[in-house]
Amino acid sequence: MTEQPRTVPVSVEPSPDGAARVSWSGDVGEGSLREAIGLVATAVESALHDHARVEAFVPVDDEVGQRIATWAGLRREGVRRDASGDCVVLARLRDDPPLSDGQGFRAMLNSFLPRKRAIGQMLVRDDRDRVLMCRLTYKKDWDLPGGVVEVGESPRLATSRELAEELGVDLPAGELLLTDWLPPWSGWDDAVCLVFDGGQQDASLVDEMVFEEREIREAAFLTLDEIGERAADFTHRRVAATLATLRGNGTAYTESGQA
Repeated sequence: MTEQPRTVPVSVEPSPDGAARVSWSGDVGEGSLREAIGLVATAVESALHDHARVEAFVPVDDEVGQRIATWAGLRREGVRRDASGDCVVLARLRDDPPLSDGQGFRAMLNSFLPRKRAIGQMLVRDDRDRVLMCRLTYKKDWDLPGGVVEVGESPRLATSRELAEELGVDLPAGELLLTDWLPPWSGWDDAVCLVFDGGQQDASLVDEMVFEEREIREAAFLTLDEIGERAADFTHRRVAATLATLRGNGTAYTESGQA
């Protein structure tokens, strides 16, 4: 074990999987934060001579500790859940670019800056101005067709991809009609839902669909009143807000379907 006999003691020990684990103790106030970052950064650099990976486990409620770890060059990797207390896992690999390099600095920032889930949905109408809705397998409520945008994927392309995968139809996503922020709900983190225009289609489109059985039970063109009976209240509000925007008397941004 190597220990720095300074105001903020820092130690480096081998972990069971062969990495080096850095830790520090003592109260770190604003006055000693810069010193702590410097000491941890020095310990990390030294440990990388003998280890391909250096890591730190910082309690999720220790914001100062997480600042020290990140500004010392460790990237946030995720949260380790444990009965004794959850910890943020931060690490640096020997071949990671240093913070002095632009790429290394951006990678460090990217590792801990907030990431918000994006959902792409499509508003498809028939010649009676009814809206295409799907009954899903994993919840009782009906919803607009679409799904979660993958990392690095265009929301517009993701929406069309989801319709192709889940309904077996090829519909390009058109103009963005509504951005709806969804607050945390029932175990889900908050998200941004982007509703794209799918245009007006013949009602027979439903007969041509091939459902992904793990996701979709059925699909139908429904009136707004029917959607109110079958969908969650926030979904009903989102559809109503999107229709209003399409007709020129709505807003392009809502929160849980409300302006």
